[in-house]
Amino acid sequence: MAEILHEIEACVPALRRYARALTRDIDRADDLVQDCLERAISRRGLFQPRGPVRPWLFTILINIYRNDLRQNRRRGDVVDIQSIPEPATPAPQPGHLALAELGRALETLPLDQKEALLLVTLEGLSYQDAAKILDIPLGTLMSRLGRARSALRALTGTPAEPHLRTVK
Repeated sequence: MAEILHEIEACVPALRRYARALTRDIDRADDLVQDCLERAISRRGLFQPRGPVRPWLFTILINIYRNDLRQNRRRGDVVDIQSIPEPATPAPQPGHLALAELGRALETLPLDQKEALLLVTLEGLSYQDAAKILDIPLGTLMSRLGRARSALRALTGTPAEPHLRTVK
């Protein structure tokens, strides 16, 4: 039983990175990861060790995130005054501008596309693992990735580059 706790602990940095990319809010991401870890540890008896713990943890995190989104939609939008950028402040570097533009473009993606894209690109999960975490067929994942990448190219003005990835 202690082994699963070590595996969970090893996944914390990846969970935090994914949660921060998903929420784009450090505090909210930390709360999300904490809720995920609390749920995983309290229900570790339900984990069936047929594979690594990582996909199981990401599934829990995504489910908690989706539940939070549903609850927030019922409450209405809350705008954090600190998150509103100063309109007259120029960006310090062109790279920062591109990163900010990409971040804004990511926020406009539908949730299903955003989840799929972040799992594959940010976390480097295989398509099979990402599809399993999202509980969707592999073809659906590929479609969501294609639509997400196409939308990002259109939103950022980046020309399409032939970037193919081998699917095993």
